Amino acid sequence: MLMSSQASRHAHALLDARAESRMLPLLSAQEPLSIPDAYQIAERIAAIRTAQGETQVGRKIGFAVHKDLDRYGITDGSESNTPIWAPIFDTTVRYAQDNHGIQSLYGALQPRIEPEIIFKLGSAPPPNATLDQIADCIEWMAHGFEIVVCPFVNWEFTVADVIAGFGLHGMLIIGEPHVLSAATRRNLAVLLASSSVSLSCSSDQHAILLAAGFCNDLLDSPLHALLQLQRLLKTQPGAAPLRAGEIITTGTWTDAYPIQAGQTWITAFSGIALQGLTVGFV
Repeated sequence: MLMSSQASRHAHALLDARAESRMLPLLSAQEPLSIPDAYQIAERIAAIRTAQGETQVGRKIGFAVHKDLDRYGITDGSESNTPIWAPIFDTTVRYAQDNHGIQSLYGALQPRIEPEIIFKLGSAPPPNATLDQIADCIEWMAHGFEIVVCPFVNWEFTVADVIAGFGLHGMLIIGEPHVLSAATRRNLAVLLASSSVSLSCSSDQHAILLAAGFCNDLLDSPLHALLQLQRLLKTQPGAAPLRAGEIITTGTWTDAYPIQAGQTWITAFSGIALQGLTVGFV
């Protein structure tokens, strides 16, 4: 376990680099960094951000995809099959009116785009929640883009570096929320299992289809990813349990594609009544 002074030093270095849009050497290259060490740094960062006036509004789930993660530059494959989480603050969340939006990439380091499903919790899950009980806690569901950013060269890192480095979270753009009925919550896992999303990019008048993503590429479904998060938090003494009102983004349905100003990214769903997003980047 890191000393408190070490965790604070890393936390301030990461915050300073983020504020200055500056790349950083890997933390794990400076000294051994375990997963618990990384969560300790993340906890210190969250405390600093809260003291500076930001409000934590939810969490992101990372590495929930059932695919080979080598393409993300993970250098410690033995740990890359374990989902991770990071806090999300009000300063990085945007809502896309009518599922259309414009987003600046100013200051974003090596930005990539991830189409995801977002849940808002209407109530806190019980400590030993089942999948059905987790579903019953969801107030609404939405589609969104998470813009992930990386302060490490060439998108190469260990899992611990990612956890400490804001979970690579840059921005969350949320489309129209759909309040779930009791019947929909009961059947949510089945509904999601039959759904897919297409991801296209346009830099002129023509959109190019880049990818199709499927629910079962995640931890069986976004709902299962939420359940795994709830179980993971129980193993971390310093982590607060899931709370009513939290927004949870559950993992990308496709590869994380590099993005740049001048592009417009478009999604469309099939198999589930969710509208796609159209977001232009400047």
